[in-house]
Amino acid sequence: MSETRAIADIRLGILTQRERWEMMTGQKVYVATVPYLRCLYEAIPPGEHTYIDARAIAHESNVAPILQLPAGGALQQEGKVWAVRTVSGDDDVAMLAAHPDKFSSKEVPVQLLIHPWQIIEWNRDLLIQDFSRITAGRLSQPIPEQVYCTHPENVFIEQGAVLAPCWLNASDGPIYIGAQATILEGAAIRGPFAMCTGSVVKMQSSIYAATTLGPFSTAGGEIKNTLIMGYSNKAHHGYLGDAVIGEWCNLGAGATNSNVKNTAGIVQIWDFHTRQYVPVGQKCGVIMGDYCTIAIQSAMNTGSMYGTCCNVFGTGLLPTILESGSWGVNGTHYQLPKAIASINNWKQLKGKSFTAAEMSVLEHIFAQR
Repeated sequence: MSETRAIADIRLGILTQRERWEMMTGQKVYVATVPYLRCLYEAIPPGEHTYIDARAIAHESNVAPILQLPAGGALQQEGKVWAVRTVSGDDDVAMLAAHPDKFSSKEVPVQLLIHPWQIIEWNRDLLIQDFSRITAGRLSQPIPEQVYCTHPENVFIEQGAVLAPCWLNASDGPIYIGAQATILEGAAIRGPFAMCTGSVVKMQSSIYAATTLGPFSTAGGEIKNTLIMGYSNKAHHGYLGDAVIGEWCNLGAGATNSNVKNTAGIVQIWDFHTRQYVPVGQKCGVIMGDYCTIAIQSAMNTGSMYGTCCNVFGTGLLPTILESGSWGVNGTHYQLPKAIASINNWKQLKGKSFTAAEMSVLEHIFAQR
């Protein structure tokens, strides 16, 4: 899912990497990324800047060293630099790569997001941390009388959220309800859980711990330990567990993923970068990039990895690997004009449209097939 956005805009917990750094430093964060993605981002102004590895997760232990970095200073972990204070921008970053000895480095540990399955592993803890930061010193909107709530002190409701009669259980972790979010009748939610601005939980849904619904997403059926980046729909019955779903995805009615092998053995998942399988533990469902659509009654296998813009349909248990731009499961390619038309249709349902910059990014991805 980093094909369509810089890693700085990957959501983990409640916030994106960029949002977390902005909140904790109090400073505006610009994004330096690969050439084909730069059209999505504001240009970086000239002058002195602190460059931070976008994979680095902001934490109380590393924010102060970042803010205190002098020009020509760097932070490293086990000899590898993850932040540097530059005077002349990109030139200094290039020089760092070639001559790291020219910078004064300090050892500061950092947690780096390297693999997409780490989102599944880390979402619970970061959700709890983000909840504390977002709600610190603020008052929640009142919990409606018709809501059955366990440990209401761990529930925070933003302005404009609407809650029908439902059950919120915050015994094991906090529950965050974003602005203009909606929970419909009969939903049962167990924390830690977060739903961001404008997201919806459908009637009779069962949402388990460590789940994040990104902005304007729709959730229904049974969901557990899953992060939905935003603007995506899993609106119907079916199971989604130990999963990461990109933006602008749609899972049809009855679509379900497996998250544990029949043998309860170690799950192996395909790494598109190294082109090999990697062991990820006993539980891993499906990880999919942006713009994926999953047909009704689809059976997604344990440890599935789908690229960007896949139209997924087929009989029986689906393959575990689908490259970006897949049409079905037999190696056929999605045609770019069809993909763009479909994406625009989905965006219009949420009052958005496909921008020229987004189209340029998708054209680049399809050209790499």
